[in-house]
Amino acid sequence: MSKKGLQKSQAEVNEVIGIMKDNVVKATEMDENINLLKKQADSLSDNASEFKTNAAKLKRKFWWKNCKMWIILIITILLIIVAIVVWIVLAHTKKS
Repeated sequence: MSKKGLQKSQAEVNEVIGIMKDNVVKATEMDENINLLKKQADSLSDNASEFKTNAAKLKRKFWWKNCKMWIILIITILLIIVAIVVWIVLAHTKKS
């Protein structure tokens, strides 16, 4: 092989080596990015689970609060009705 042909072949080999090095660097960067995305996805999943749990607790808390308010409202209405009935009965007994 001539010197010129050898130099051309060496240049092609060097070019291929350069491309391969670039590909290795890109593959490493992609792997790092994939690992970062995986960590972020795991974190997001954990946060979503925590949010779901907290939302369920909050829903339960306000459900009980609503029940307590209804009970208080019903008792208040019943007491008002009892007071009106007692007042009416007392008014009728005084007239009699």
